[in-house]
Amino acid sequence: MSPSDNLRILLASRPEGRPTPQNFRLEQAAIPAISDGQVLLRTLYLSLDPYMRGRMSAAKSYAAPTEIGQVMEGGTVAEVLESRDPAFRPGDIVLSYSGWQSYAAAGGAQLRKLDPAQAPVTTALGVLGMPGFTAYAGLLTIGQPKPGETVVVAAASGPVGSAVGQIARIKGARAVGIAGGPEKCAFVRDTFGLDAVIDHRDPEMASQLAAACPNGVDVYFENVGGHVWDAVFPLLNTFARIPVCGLIAQYNATGDFPGPDRLPVLMRQVLSKSLTIRGFIQREFAAQAPKFREEMARWIAEGAVKYKEDIVDGLENAPEAFIGLLEGRNFGKLIVKL
Repeated sequence: MSPSDNLRILLASRPEGRPTPQNFRLEQAAIPAISDGQVLLRTLYLSLDPYMRGRMSAAKSYAAPTEIGQVMEGGTVAEVLESRDPAFRPGDIVLSYSGWQSYAAAGGAQLRKLDPAQAPVTTALGVLGMPGFTAYAGLLTIGQPKPGETVVVAAASGPVGSAVGQIARIKGARAVGIAGGPEKCAFVRDTFGLDAVIDHRDPEMASQLAAACPNGVDVYFENVGGHVWDAVFPLLNTFARIPVCGLIAQYNATGDFPGPDRLPVLMRQVLSKSLTIRGFIQREFAAQAPKFREEMARWIAEGAVKYKEDIVDGLENAPEAFIGLLEGRNFGKLIVKL
């Protein structure tokens, strides 16, 4: 490899609304040198996730934005090429946070070794990684589904939603998924095994969801917002729990939202139905991560949890793939193979 073999994708400008390819800049850079306590990583796989849209914005959030000219952030699976940390040696495969680039220097404390013999390493970015943990911690800690209850989850073909639905069934609840298009709906029903699936693109989506939830909704795992929330909201039972991990329908919105102020209606229902609505970031539950990895690995081995990955070849294709993610064009956990 030459000193300039590090292909990187930087944030070129902040998007106004929907990101465009012009918001990204592809460049060749020097492969970084490492110092004591660091390792040199070669990225094998890059995770693309909806939260990255927030990092592209300068708006105040739970995490600092990516600065213009910086490498786009992202979780990665990487191979150790050189090591100045005794805990790692060349050839080790690790979970890292190297971002959208081919090579990176990282401190050993920031890495977790992966065992390719235990599970495909890509699962560390999906069902056995942050998305799976988001589903696990949010559903079980906030949603707390009980046997016989009804759990509804949007984006049910995606890495978070599919895990939510399957974990709900493991816990004895009835799982109703919402997905986009006949192909995704069929996969959620036939492969992930949810009890009912509704196509959010169908004009009769709201009435179909009501028919699929004759006893109302006890847990709604919110990761979309928009018209899906509008359909679920009237069905919420007294004491319903709503974990909120994302609002992808709103990520590209700019300015004030159109329409009347519906907050008074929401708050009246929060009060009259004793609703629990809690937003969360998965790292708040970091202490649960070891138990999550143990339980999820067992569920996968037993066939109780299945997963789907959508792998794109080439780092140069990451921007277009990411734009598609925000529009629902991916089918499964979106990963870039370098």
